[in-house]
Amino acid sequence: MNTELPTMKTSFSGWLALALFSTALVESLALAGILVPGVAFLFAFAALAGQTGMALTEALLWAGLGAIAGDTISFALGRKLQGRLDVVWPLSRYPKAIAKGEAFFRQHGGKSVVIGRFVGPIRPVIPLVAGAFLMPWRRFLAFNVASAIGWAPVYILPGFLVGGALAMDIQLPAHFYPVLGISLAVVLLVYLVLIQFQLGFGEGSRLYTWLERRMALYDTTHRFWRLYTNHRPDRRGEFPLASLMLAIGASGLLLLWGQLATHTDMLDPFNQLALDWFSQLRHPLFDTPVIVATLLGDPPVLTAAAVLAVLALSFRGYYAAAVHVVAAAVLTFVLVTVLKATLGVARPEAVFGPPSSGAFPSGHSAGITVLVTMVAGFVAGEGHQRQRWQTYVLLSLPLLPVAISRLYLGVHWFTDVVGGILLGLAITGAVRASYSRYDRIHLSPDLTMVLAGVAWLIFTVVYVAVQWPGARLAFVPV
Repeated sequence: MNTELPTMKTSFSGWLALALFSTALVESLALAGILVPGVAFLFAFAALAGQTGMALTEALLWAGLGAIAGDTISFALGRKLQGRLDVVWPLSRYPKAIAKGEAFFRQHGGKSVVIGRFVGPIRPVIPLVAGAFLMPWRRFLAFNVASAIGWAPVYILPGFLVGGALAMDIQLPAHFYPVLGISLAVVLLVYLVLIQFQLGFGEGSRLYTWLERRMALYDTTHRFWRLYTNHRPDRRGEFPLASLMLAIGASGLLLLWGQLATHTDMLDPFNQLALDWFSQLRHPLFDTPVIVATLLGDPPVLTAAAVLAVLALSFRGYYAAAVHVVAAAVLTFVLVTVLKATLGVARPEAVFGPPSSGAFPSGHSAGITVLVTMVAGFVAGEGHQRQRWQTYVLLSLPLLPVAISRLYLGVHWFTDVVGGILLGLAITGAVRASYSRYDRIHLSPDLTMVLAGVAWLIFTVVYVAVQWPGARLAFVPV
């Protein structure tokens, strides 16, 4: 028996693990990440991992450990060089990068360690600055580990999937690239519209100023305007016009979309076209990440996120925020259940096994939309109004894989997914508008919130592992 090939493969896997760890470490190391094209190297090594059969969990583990080690070294270096970052070589050669990192840390505090992990220009500088500003070790390590858990899939998964695809010689469906290009263009257009929506209705915009003046003309409308304005001193009585318009606009679109989807045949051809296209795209390589994505939208995962958020907010004394999280969760559950039962839209025939409920709207799409947009709303509320759209765009991205997974697995029509997203946006807009009148103090992150996030990640991993065998049987045809 020839044992040379397994030995060589094991040796190669060891070198590849070392490469992933080292590249992630250098990518996160102070200033080295600016000079070394770590993203390109990580993509290449992840592609090799996927092509050579290395387990995805192993690749994620080594990359995550490298990122944690790099940030930890940078933090320790910053503690040692506190007060001298701009005079010690080679840091003195990059005064602009150091200045940007310091300004970012002053603005965002501890959460800058998490945000900075994903922002290219300041990524290698933030841990260094955090150390120089004497951030507590325990707090830094909590943020460091939590952000690395989210960072590893973002940087490793694309390359790993490409490598796996090259190894398996996937046959793409007809017109794959044109349809993919058009879909991406539509998604980009939607995001640009949302950005303009946020900026157009935000404080200081022409419409906001005009409406504020008109509302002040009458006692009743003026009292309504003042009732729902923010009570924080630094927010200067900001009225939640953008949230209200989001609730009204999304509700109106949902009503119109629901009528077209459930009472006419106008959208049926497109529903069938989308179902056929995704069925042609089915491949064992894609099944695994797609099933994981759809499990992330399951009610237990979303409920766990809501419960942990309520506990963390209540423990910190943010009772109004906790009550509004409960309200968002209850509204989502009740409205999805009532609409599904009332409309009774049949699911696609491609569903494996008997469907447990109606199709419209997609509960997974609605739930994940409420989760990510509520988180985005709380985070964005701590920043400047003009910068909030960036937070909304970045933190709302996770809803896309969950929504697309429902189409890929054939358990929902295209109209169901869009209906779920519109319902989620309407709920978030209404809850955020209501919360504005109770928003009196900053929701500053601390170790309690980080621990809640870590607990949710652990629960999610365990849940996915437990549900995996059943999900494979339900979604993957034999």
